Amino acid sequence: MECKKARNAASCKCTHSSCSNRGMCCDCVAYHREAGQIPGCFFDEKSEREHDRSTEFFIKSRSA
Repeated sequence: MECKKARNAASCKCTHSSCSNRGMCCDCVAYHREAGQIPGCFFDEKSEREHDRSTEFFIKSRSA
């Protein structure tokens, strides 16, 4: 399977621009899953900037 890193990075909503997983969605999701977190791209723009990737914060941000 071809990696579409450049295309993915162009539309990545994560504000951690120095992240080594930026643009590699499968690696990003695996990293956050292993850490018990939600990737930044699942959050709305305002909530993503909080850099809190916890499940609790995700649920709270969706119900606000």
